[in-house]
Amino acid sequence: MAEISFDDFLKVDIRVGQVVRAEPYPEARKPAIKMWIDFGDEIGEKKTSAQVTAHYTPESLVGKQVLAVVNFPPRQIGKFMSEVLVLGLPDEAGEVCLIGPDAPVPLGGRMH
Repeated sequence: MAEISFDDFLKVDIRVGQVVRAEPYPEARKPAIKMWIDFGDEIGEKKTSAQVTAHYTPESLVGKQVLAVVNFPPRQIGKFMSEVLVLGLPDEAGEVCLIGPDAPVPLGGRMH
């Protein structure tokens, strides 16, 4: 495992947002869901796509608070421009489970 400095860690801006809209992304190479996430007044709404169809439906994601890296450059995913990277962990089958707070927190809060 490569070591990084604490200053390197601080460069990664991880914020909490709330999914305000989600829809299937059938054009993706692997099954995915497009999400629009509200990060509060400072950052606003950003969009992303994620391969999370094993555990989530678009309907189940709306209203969910998630953690995402908000300071990566936008990345083209097929015909969709992804602006943030939602964070998750693999389950025993390798399917993604999203990471979020276990109690409601203010939108845009930075992880530290």
